[in-house]
Amino acid sequence: MIRVSLLVCTRDRGASLDRTLASITRAAAGFNVLEVIVVDNGSSDDTPLRLATWRSRQAFPVTVVDEPQAGLARARNAGLSRARGDIVAMTDDDCVLDAGYFAMLVARFALNPAPVVIGGRILLGDPDDLPVTIKLEDHVMDAPHDSFPHGFVMGANLAFTRDVVDRIGRFDERFGAGARFRAAEDTDFVLRALDCQIPVRYDPYIVVSHHHGRRSADTLRRLLAGYAFGDGALYAKHLFGGSRIARAIWRDVCDAIAECGGGERPFASIRFFHAFRLGGVVKGFAKFALTARLKNQSGWRGR
Repeated sequence: MIRVSLLVCTRDRGASLDRTLASITRAAAGFNVLEVIVVDNGSSDDTPLRLATWRSRQAFPVTVVDEPQAGLARARNAGLSRARGDIVAMTDDDCVLDAGYFAMLVARFALNPAPVVIGGRILLGDPDDLPVTIKLEDHVMDAPHDSFPHGFVMGANLAFTRDVVDRIGRFDERFGAGARFRAAEDTDFVLRALDCQIPVRYDPYIVVSHHHGRRSADTLRRLLAGYAFGDGALYAKHLFGGSRIARAIWRDVCDAIAECGGGERPFASIRFFHAFRLGGVVKGFAKFALTARLKNQSGWRGR
């Protein structure tokens, strides 16, 4: 019986991937109900060789999936189609699992009846990296069903019971790194779970460390611009699914107005962060709306 399926998607990060794979081996010691699925999303470096070498040395089953078309959501779906575990867990190819990750994962899921989505703690792997794409809260939290769950849990440390996919479907391949809308495939997944009344929880006992390598203002701006663009597209996708999107948009507008009068700056290198974010949200919203309109027009014309 496979209890846990761990899914890792990778693209051109051979050296970083080695560290991730080594942490999986360490965390899997004594844990015999595990399979690992690694999706190579079109790497052009030596990732295939590194994967083959690592795979040959593992006591647990390892499946390597080749998905040449770029897109994180597409890669995750390719991995999901091979997953057999009762629990499907995901991490990124620049993350390191805590030594007790698998044992803790099973223990924490045992406390939560299925279906359920659980995101874990994400520590900063390298103190020289900027403190972004991390999740540090030290207490269990439940996502409110009527809120927009941006950042509540993250794909770098996300797991769910297999029946969640049966209820809500797979990841939307229009979202995520490498796809049209750049980011937010994990937020979209969580949002759809909430719409189906599936609990979404944050559990700090399930831990990974994120070695993301972002250290400059430019890389930070690109990252946050992508997040804002993805969120804007999600706003458009889910606009008529309830009042949560209207409240999220209003909060973004209010934050942008409030920061003009001074106050705390979330990022020292971005003077008017909320205005910067709002601009990205508007672009993502407009892009999604235009794409949907063109698709509808094309369908109406029978093409």
